Amino acid sequence: MTLASVPRPARATSKEMIELQTQVQQLLDMVQRLQSTLDTRLGVLQHLAEQTADDANRVTATVNALQQKINAQMDKTLQEMQTQLQNIQTPASTTVPGSQPSAGGMAPGQAVNQTPPLQETFQAGVRDYNAAKYDVASGEFQDVLHYYPLDDLAGTAQFYLGEIAYRQQNYADAVTAYNAVLEGFPGSAKAPAAQLRKGLALLQMNRKTAGVQELRALIQRHPQTPEAAQARQKLANLGIRAR
Repeated sequence: MTLASVPRPARATSKEMIELQTQVQQLLDMVQRLQSTLDTRLGVLQHLAEQTADDANRVTATVNALQQKINAQMDKTLQEMQTQLQNIQTPASTTVPGSQPSAGGMAPGQAVNQTPPLQETFQAGVRDYNAAKYDVASGEFQDVLHYYPLDDLAGTAQFYLGEIAYRQQNYADAVTAYNAVLEGFPGSAKAPAAQLRKGLALLQMNRKTAGVQELRALIQRHPQTPEAAQARQKLANLGIRAR
């Protein structure tokens, strides 16, 4: 006799479904809690990143402001040093012989020795140089060097002193003046020209080896300048390679 299969109770099936739904819901709750935790931590990380960027920007702004203050203070210090140097080099006053001091302490014929203006003195030197008034121009360029030794125009004035000596065929004095530019004002705009003219002056003195060496040094230091092109042409005329 065959036994008929006994059907599974519906209550048991329903219980298993409930348990499965409960487990699924628990998993969903865990996923939501995990997502919430991740969102919170990401928010914290983003806030920290933004705060770090703000701190970096503030530090950069502080450093820039400090650098500006340092630069301004350095400029002020240099100007004060130049003024003090000028005051040391310039006598306060000159008394005319035979004059008597007045009640206020100044003699009637007493004249104050004032520092000559920089731009006017330099421009006067250039005009006199172009007019071949070399003695007058030399004195004016010397004044620029004496009263304004730290100014950029001092290097140019020194170069013109070399040019005056070169035009007068005093090549040894010209070399000395050009050396003063190269050693005392290496950052001057006239440095390449001074080295070129120094090399040419040495060649004029029949110091060929030294002159060629100077022209080659110019080409190496300032290869893209017009002075370097002139040096290459001069060496080519002598049948000598630039390198």
